[in-house]
Amino acid sequence: MPLRLSIVMCTYNGAEYLQAQLDSLLAQTRLPDEIVISDDASTDATMMTLDAFAAIAGKHGVDVRISRHTGNVGFVENFSSALRQATGDVVFLCDQDDVWCPDKLAVMAARFAQDPDLLLLHSDARLVDAQGRSLNCSMFEALQMTAQEKQAIHDGRAFEVVMRRSFVTGATAAMRREVIGLALPIAADWIHDEWITAVVSAVGKMDFVDAPLIDYRQHGGNQIGARKRTLATKWQDLILPRGRFLADEATRLRRLETFFSQAGFFDGTARASQVAYKRAHFEHRMAIGRLPRYRRAIPILREAYAGDYRRYGTGIRSMLRDMLRHD
Repeated sequence: MPLRLSIVMCTYNGAEYLQAQLDSLLAQTRLPDEIVISDDASTDATMMTLDAFAAIAGKHGVDVRISRHTGNVGFVENFSSALRQATGDVVFLCDQDDVWCPDKLAVMAARFAQDPDLLLLHSDARLVDAQGRSLNCSMFEALQMTAQEKQAIHDGRAFEVVMRRSFVTGATAAMRREVIGLALPIAADWIHDEWITAVVSAVGKMDFVDAPLIDYRQHGGNQIGARKRTLATKWQDLILPRGRFLADEATRLRRLETFFSQAGFFDGTARASQVAYKRAHFEHRMAIGRLPRYRRAIPILREAYAGDYRRYGTGIRSMLRDMLRHD
């Protein structure tokens, strides 16, 4: 029996780009069974566009359910509430301002059908500007995903990559519905796609399609955007103050550590310990940043010798950040 497919879309004052995304959903070679849309108290023409779309989708046999918050709750809570309403076997996350390739649902649904153990699947994306013109860069290129990281994910070692950095773009992701019960509620200060990825990588199998299945639109209103890094942006990244960032990351990691220690799955304690090691590394880096630059070399080398810059960061680049930055 074919898997039932749900699309979960969140909207907020998205009328400018919304219609193109909605059109791409109905242009899929494998139509979804339902589309759950949660609006975060839009004040533009978004609701009018959605109501018209629901009528058209119904004629294609697609059930569209629209809910609207009376006050703004933010995009993380908006996605969380929408996810809880999905009833499909596989649930696809959808932003309001992208455009999906026609075979996105078919390609990803086939992967889930072929592999019953697969819990989460995501893909690359083509970066485009506000008018939909190619920026000549894919999401994976912008993230600088390495061949080693890709192989680790394919080999079932995605948690190793999660411990190093974020790499899943929610707009490209799909998950089995049981993931929603496992991962929600989203911990404070976490973005929904980061949190879900961390949880899934710790408890089961995830993978990716190494091809762009959406056009990921970059414009001034993106909640989370992506751009190809230039030499100038790389240099600025090296010297940025990072004390606040590291402190915030340590707080977030403590929440993930607590979740794993209390989750009750078979290796939750081990996962909590791994997160605790990363948190300790970030706390050490916070302390390094408070030192005068001439006193940073020895503690930096100590962290490097332990392998923590490689395990939880970008190796030499992270070491240079700690040597050069000013907090």
